[in-house]
Amino acid sequence: MENLTKRDLVVRISNETNLVQQDVLKVIQFTLDHIKESLLKGDAVQLRNFGVFEIKIRKARVGRNPNKPETDVPIPARAVVKFKAGKEMKAELIRNSTKLAAIVSASGNQPPTAEV
Repeated sequence: MENLTKRDLVVRISNETNLVQQDVLKVIQFTLDHIKESLLKGDAVQLRNFGVFEIKIRKARVGRNPNKPETDVPIPARAVVKFKAGKEMKAELIRNSTKLAAIVSASGNQPPTAEV
């Protein structure tokens, strides 16, 4: 299973729209910059039929060093970006879950566990 990079997006969109790659790159970069800017202001970014990006604050906690389990390691509170899939994406993932499970297991990657 390969990662989709920004470069891959630029090439695909450029080929599908017959736009110059530089112009596509500018649009993608502006989009990402505006998403980041909104998140840094504390605003959620809602992309209809795709999903929502939002900032959540993880509480401070105490961790353990696996090499020295007797030692407590303080982990400070921090902001993280969370993504919640939209209705259409969830439905598509459910329809293709068997196929996706086979792809993930064949690649040796474990799917990320949901954080509650």
